[in-house]
Amino acid sequence: MSQDSVAKQDKQKQAPLLLEDEALRDGLQIESQIFTINQKIEFFNMLKKAGVKRIQVGSFVHPKIVPQMADSDELIKVLGSQADTVISALILNSKGLERAMACAVPHVSMSVSISDTHSRKNARRPATEALISMVELIKSARSQGLEVRAGLQSAFGCVYEGTISESAVLAAAEKMTLAGVNEINLADSSGMANPYSIKSLVKQVTQEFPEVRISLHLHDTRGLGLANMFSGYEAGVRVFDVCTGGLGGCPFIKGAAGNVPTEDAVNMFESMGIDTGIEPNTIIEAVAFLEKILNRHLPGRMKRVLSFEQSCDTQ
Repeated sequence: MSQDSVAKQDKQKQAPLLLEDEALRDGLQIESQIFTINQKIEFFNMLKKAGVKRIQVGSFVHPKIVPQMADSDELIKVLGSQADTVISALILNSKGLERAMACAVPHVSMSVSISDTHSRKNARRPATEALISMVELIKSARSQGLEVRAGLQSAFGCVYEGTISESAVLAAAEKMTLAGVNEINLADSSGMANPYSIKSLVKQVTQEFPEVRISLHLHDTRGLGLANMFSGYEAGVRVFDVCTGGLGGCPFIKGAAGNVPTEDAVNMFESMGIDTGIEPNTIIEAVAFLEKILNRHLPGRMKRVLSFEQSCDTQ
């Protein structure tokens, strides 16, 4: 590896930690109860107040397929430009890109699945065809000034196909990198990763594309979300997707659980002296807000921990 590549990797490791909250998109997409736009705005403001610097607020998908995302365009327009907080959205096709440009969202995530079976279920297209199409869309989005994060779903395994080869991930990442992206998001869509596989794939992608920032999208399906997150951090990753309360999952993956809870990720990093810039108690208020609307307890642990500690302090 060249000295220049090593220097770029070291610079990425020194970058500040960024936790992107995806509760408004990945978290809500499988919920049957439709959140109003006012509820979404209130929740967004809670995240912003807590110090979350990048928030994925929706996706441009067909409203009949994912009704929770039907108002993504309107929500982005209402939120407008936000100081100190990047608004992001998910794009899966050309129609989505048209909608993204129309509502002037500044940052987009454009992803495809490495798994052919998952791709056919999620995007209704074979994986190879979806990748070719997405690369062209990324070029178009970049030419129009959008900041693009390229995502690779099922990068660590697929419940339908089993193991996904690292070479397949690297080949797809190369095509997306050549299209002009500055961030590659490796998604453990099925929650099949473990700390060793996280470290191995991150190392491979980092060595092949040292100029590109790597982020991780981790699901906690098998209870390894935080362990995988820390493994990614040790391997040099500084950008992670999280969901307040641990909401989330994929409607096209059997048994998929939610993302790593924002509040639990904040606690893990802060307890090790790693600054997240996020205020724990304010995030807990956001968890309580979601639980009240959904009328159930969410899987994140730190709300229960902090609530117990606060009750002890008042006794």
